[in-house]
Amino acid sequence: MQIDLSSKSILLAVTGSISVYKACDLARLFVKAGAEVHVIMTRSAERFVSALTFEALTRNPVLTEESESWSSTLNHIDIGKMCDICVVAPATANTLNKISQGFADTILTQTLLAFQGDILLAPAANTQMLANHASVKNLDLLQAQGYTIIHPQEKLLACGDVGAGGLAEPTEIFFETARALLQEAFWLDRAVIVTGGGSREKIDEVRYISNFSSGKMAKSLCLALYLKGAKVHYLTSMGAEGLPLSITSEAFEEAEELLVQTQNALDRCKENEVSPYLFMVAAVADFKAQSPQKGKVKKSSLGETWNITLTQNPDLLSTLQREGIKTVAFKAEMDSKEGLNNAVNLLTQKKVDAVCYNLLQDATSFGGNENEITFITKETQVALGRADKLSLSQKIVDQAKKLDRA
Repeated sequence: MQIDLSSKSILLAVTGSISVYKACDLARLFVKAGAEVHVIMTRSAERFVSALTFEALTRNPVLTEESESWSSTLNHIDIGKMCDICVVAPATANTLNKISQGFADTILTQTLLAFQGDILLAPAANTQMLANHASVKNLDLLQAQGYTIIHPQEKLLACGDVGAGGLAEPTEIFFETARALLQEAFWLDRAVIVTGGGSREKIDEVRYISNFSSGKMAKSLCLALYLKGAKVHYLTSMGAEGLPLSITSEAFEEAEELLVQTQNALDRCKENEVSPYLFMVAAVADFKAQSPQKGKVKKSSLGETWNITLTQNPDLLSTLQREGIKTVAFKAEMDSKEGLNNAVNLLTQKKVDAVCYNLLQDATSFGGNENEITFITKETQVALGRADKLSLSQKIVDQAKKLDRA
């Protein structure tokens, strides 16, 4: 899932931590996403990685104490004016404490003091250094001043101690930066529930009834909503690997389990001042085994045939209590003649606000990286075209925003 930052400019500030090598990976992620990247390094940071490394990665000159020039834009005032956001990664305890007090004694702290945009701080230091009362107090002060803290991870540190102090993974810092750049006021902190993947209805303890759903569309939708600023809760049978850590998730297998989890999630967010959203992307099996068997049924005990009695699963959309919840259903069809009508009828049959209609060709249509969606409401049918699933999810999110104004 490729995030597009081609219209953005990022200032990456690097301080003297052993984890500075991860800043190289972070710079690479920003460049791959299309962003223009400028780098500042302290003298301590240059002890670990040379400025030439970042220059090669970003194709831009690196601002250091020695390279600062007032005959060009490579200085602590002009470099900040060129950038939309600043990310300090890694941020040592020394630098964090200086920033909180407004110090300007290095090229990096001078630049931050003059910077007018959002600043994200990714601490990396020994656990005890960050747990020191001065550091704790200053981190709280930084948050109160509007800085975003990307919390360190708990791991075995380079010094041999185990604790919270390791720099967050570059992918996580990348996600948080992209979110800060792409968020919209409408979605900011709005509660959103997304369901994804196919249900697995047990026949016995090792066999189940399911479908070909890959969960990729739901994961892409989760990421698109997260980037817009939403508080996303993901209910999935396919796992949440590759998604930002701040997207909370629960695993389900059977339809009835998903029903309970979705209702609980809805109940938790109904008190929100702004309308929560529910995106029902999960492919729930219509039927389940009436009497699932305990253990593993032996083939030798069955003979040549195995007759399994199936019974209908509960209809989730008809059963859920969704008052005040904007609901977007997903409808996959293989009937080119009646598929669209079936999707339109879903609006009244299930009392949903919109339907994302997907006409499938055959079983090979599942699991791909692209999709084609028509966004249907009572008033309009908008063809979103064929695209990769993240791009398509962003279009869906833009259409869904209009439901709150209807």
